[in-house]
Amino acid sequence: MSTDEVADKMSATNIADEANKQGTVEGGKPHKKPEKKEKERKDQKMAAKSKPASNPQQAKNKASEPQLIGITCKKSEDLAEWYQQVILKGEMLEFTDVPGCYVYLPGSYKIWEFIQVFFNERIQKMKVKNCYFPLFITEANLQREKDHIEGFAAEVAWVTEGGKNKLEKKLAVRPTSETAMYSYYSKKIRSHRDLPLKLNQWNNVVRWEFKHPMPFIRSREFLWQEGHTAHLTEQEAGKEVLEILDHYAAIYEDLLAVPVVKGKKTANEQFPGAHYTTTIEGFIPAVGRGIQAATSHCLGQHFANMFDITVEDPNQEVKEGEARNKLKVWQNSWGFTTRSIGVMILTHGDDKGLVIPPRVADVQVVLMPVGVTAKTTLDTKEKLYNEVDELRRSLEDANVRVECDYREGYSPGYKFNDWEMKGVPLRLEFGPKDSANGVVTTSRRDQAEGKARGTIQVSEIATEVPKLLETIQADMFKKASDEYASRRKLVREWKDFVPTLNAKNVVVVPHCTGGPCEDEIKKDSSGQQEGQEVDARAPSMGAKSLCIPAAQPEELAQGTKCVNPKCGQEAKMWVMFGRSY
Repeated sequence: MSTDEVADKMSATNIADEANKQGTVEGGKPHKKPEKKEKERKDQKMAAKSKPASNPQQAKNKASEPQLIGITCKKSEDLAEWYQQVILKGEMLEFTDVPGCYVYLPGSYKIWEFIQVFFNERIQKMKVKNCYFPLFITEANLQREKDHIEGFAAEVAWVTEGGKNKLEKKLAVRPTSETAMYSYYSKKIRSHRDLPLKLNQWNNVVRWEFKHPMPFIRSREFLWQEGHTAHLTEQEAGKEVLEILDHYAAIYEDLLAVPVVKGKKTANEQFPGAHYTTTIEGFIPAVGRGIQAATSHCLGQHFANMFDITVEDPNQEVKEGEARNKLKVWQNSWGFTTRSIGVMILTHGDDKGLVIPPRVADVQVVLMPVGVTAKTTLDTKEKLYNEVDELRRSLEDANVRVECDYREGYSPGYKFNDWEMKGVPLRLEFGPKDSANGVVTTSRRDQAEGKARGTIQVSEIATEVPKLLETIQADMFKKASDEYASRRKLVREWKDFVPTLNAKNVVVVPHCTGGPCEDEIKKDSSGQQEGQEVDARAPSMGAKSLCIPAAQPEELAQGTKCVNPKCGQEAKMWVMFGRSY
């Protein structure tokens, strides 16, 4: 299946939407934008696939049908179908009858809880306090900041009725909380002594976009944290922006074993209303696309002007009776979402299903008695199960999250497949022969069958299993990091730009950082240009700037021109471009 077909089937990867924005489709023919109702109809059709049967007899008949075990397609051949099977059969998520709104099952929500604990520990050391602001925002408050709301206007969900009564003033369901929170900041901050003010909330937001939803990656309702802080100086605000970005990178790399590139957004791609935006950018090898992983924004004094958040200058020397000058505070906002779970799944998952990094796995180890047959005596079976339970206690005492699988009526192969599909990092098998030899047999989820198996002495299980889990975590990150590094290609000439993208890479190019030039690159790399060589299997969407990498690959030689041959200006920075979710 071509990359275009994969993206179209995934109903979220943005190819059609990008073509619609440009007014063209592959081949350069005019493309009429689909009506919103048509997009809604497609969303509803997708959601209907996951609805329970309304006819009880139909549901009964479906339940009696033989269910296929495991993942039935290859990741490399049908990414869309693979992804849907993995998240459903791996029990990460369930669809609802509202398109773009999903049930986060314990398997995925536990990962979110690990992220919360990890991040809370770090921001609380920065003196950030958790709080909660209301879900609803008045229209008047939301409209106070025009530039900011323009970035969300098409996605705002509105409440117009309460019970049976029509509301006099409609309410917005928060797409983000700047306008909801900053009226409070204006009241709270009366003096420089009230600074810095650092608040964070863990909540849900709604963005009713009409792009096709994709579970975790793009949904209409999602979970996130949003931090909002106010500072006396730009230097203090800037220091925090980068500190938060480091914490975000650590969540991906230290917890989720997913590599990211830290950088700064270009003016074209920064957050609406921001002074500047810093970002971490991930990569999905299966489709060769970049993906924004999290952002930390310096808002500057923009919102302080809108909401009149001011203090007297504490450093000003004044004579008796003179008033001090008023200073606008400097503000930051930063956010991290459940998109991270989808990135993790797409990065590590394989043809057997999920592969969960040990540090965020709800179950790190499944302990499985094996070698029990119909001929096994009750005494032998009881002895074996007692030994398995002792192993479990030893692991739990070593703070390993372990579950025993005593299910009867299922073959070992079925149970192996079931746990592999759920991505449990390590399986321990223990049978009569293992008992006699004083060992447990190990099987690592992250490795191919031929390399996955080994043994650990029973006497060393409490020390060796935690070590092995850390080895798995490190190996998963190294594998993903090496893959991402190999797909970031330095491109110096335009003739290599599109072919390198088509080979499922992102490109790092010398660029002038100008907005119009960036728009031109996106258009000219879309496959719409006459005479442009484009792989027929490659997506027709153009490449946008992902970030200006903080770690520049090399110093730009004096006189280096922008990669865009139509630009002619001197390059200022190396900029990473790519097709993106």
